[in-house]
Amino acid sequence: MEKQDQFRVIIFVVLSAVILFGWQYFFSPSPQEQAQMAEQAQQAEQKAAALTEKSAEQTAPEAAAPADDFVPTKGRQVTVTTPLYTAVFNSQGGILEKFILTNFKDSLEADSPHVDLVGAKAVGKGPLGLILRKGGDEFHTWKRGEWSFEGDDLNIAQGTNTLKFVGRSGNFRIERVLTFHADTYLIEESATVTNLGGIGVEGSLSFTGAAKSMSAEDDRYNPTKVAYLTDNGREEEDDRDDLKEKGFSATGGLKWGVIESNYFMFAIMPDSKDSSLYAGLQDNIFRLAIEEKATFMPNVAKTMKASYFVGPTDRNMLAQMPNDLSDAINFGWFDVLAKPLLLMLDFLYQYVHNYGIAIIILTIIIKMIFWPLSQKSYQSMEQMKKLQPMVAKLREKYGDDKQRLNQETMALYKTYKVNPMGGCLPMVVQIPVFFGLYKALLGAVELRHAPFIAHLPFTDITWLADLSAKDPLYITPLVMGATMFLQQKMTPSAGDPTQRKIMLIMPVVFTFLFLQFPSGLVVYWLLNNVLSIGQQLMIARKTRKKANA
Repeated sequence: MEKQDQFRVIIFVVLSAVILFGWQYFFSPSPQEQAQMAEQAQQAEQKAAALTEKSAEQTAPEAAAPADDFVPTKGRQVTVTTPLYTAVFNSQGGILEKFILTNFKDSLEADSPHVDLVGAKAVGKGPLGLILRKGGDEFHTWKRGEWSFEGDDLNIAQGTNTLKFVGRSGNFRIERVLTFHADTYLIEESATVTNLGGIGVEGSLSFTGAAKSMSAEDDRYNPTKVAYLTDNGREEEDDRDDLKEKGFSATGGLKWGVIESNYFMFAIMPDSKDSSLYAGLQDNIFRLAIEEKATFMPNVAKTMKASYFVGPTDRNMLAQMPNDLSDAINFGWFDVLAKPLLLMLDFLYQYVHNYGIAIIILTIIIKMIFWPLSQKSYQSMEQMKKLQPMVAKLREKYGDDKQRLNQETMALYKTYKVNPMGGCLPMVVQIPVFFGLYKALLGAVELRHAPFIAHLPFTDITWLADLSAKDPLYITPLVMGATMFLQQKMTPSAGDPTQRKIMLIMPVVFTFLFLQFPSGLVVYWLLNNVLSIGQQLMIARKTRKKANA
């Protein structure tokens, strides 16, 4: 070998050594990483050892399940009664057949049945049931399984008590323990699943909810919807077509999923944040499933937990529930106003025991808060009245030149320091309060069926017997419209005839809208108008006195 070739060989060997040892030095796993990899490999090997026995499943029968004392019994109804509700379970799977609320009726009729949050048609969908998934197989345990139950109906006057259902489904043993509380609508579940087969399987367990619609299908003000809360916030879906065709799902820090209306809810709260939510509408039944993935090793009991809240949207009670369930009540953009207004209403109700009177007192308080602002506004309007003759002259002079007329009119207002928009300001400021109260009155379960004046005076005709519903006789919205019209007539007319006509139409439009609004809201707006008219008259009288002095 020539010297030149020898030199090349040495260079090649040195470079190879540098690459080889350099790679190991800079890119090989650290001792800690190597330990983790070894641990993962060991776990994978153990999991594979359990799962790979599937191959034997094809050539040899699965290992026999160990003998136990399980004896299936015929499905029967089991009733749980508390001061708040009566829940009827079927021991075949432990699913709910009825959930009847003691303190809530369907309607105002004396013989109206109490609210049942499940409904007969929802029973087949397995409310409060369990779904086991093993590979591609899905076991609706109340349908595909055998169950046993030993025990009696429960009557819980105070404290807690439990029901236990034991079953077998798809070679799994299932033990469900449901804990009930006398003073809340919370139901806690501990579900223990044991794989009785000879091999380990990857699967999941789903806690399910199902309920009939909690409101009329065409009720735009009180739709039944599905909502959930994750680490990314609260989401909801109330479009029935979308729920039917596409469904609804969520992952990532799931805290709860709920079927709800303005007044009632069927919520599931998982114990694990790694759970997933699936929801939809089938056969006009709202369905909800919260799934937790699991590996079921042979003859190893695995316990998974969840909680349910089936009841009214009682804010005080929901505030005590786990997983921030109180966030299920949301008034949208006006949440920040609606909730304090409801707190104020509840506070007043403690003393007057009538939500109608509480609304009246709240209206007076709100009016007092806005009194200074209204005062300035009405004073500005009185000044505008004085300028009306001058505005009329300008209109005669520049009537054909709109631009010049506006310029001269604004110059006139500026000279006399009058704000032409001052009259609108109190209404603009009160609009958020109005919508906040609107959302509060629509969504507050305590106002559902809350009476103000249950019968038209001196008659037995039902009138304001439900502040969350419209006035059945339309008296309050018509009177409210009349007060708006009177206010409009008291307000100085605008220079533009078209604008004057629009302002006169406003009471008609508002009256039409208020015909369908909750009567509690109409009472608020009507009283607010009356107080505003009184304030306006006071200012007008003072102005006349000054002028005559």
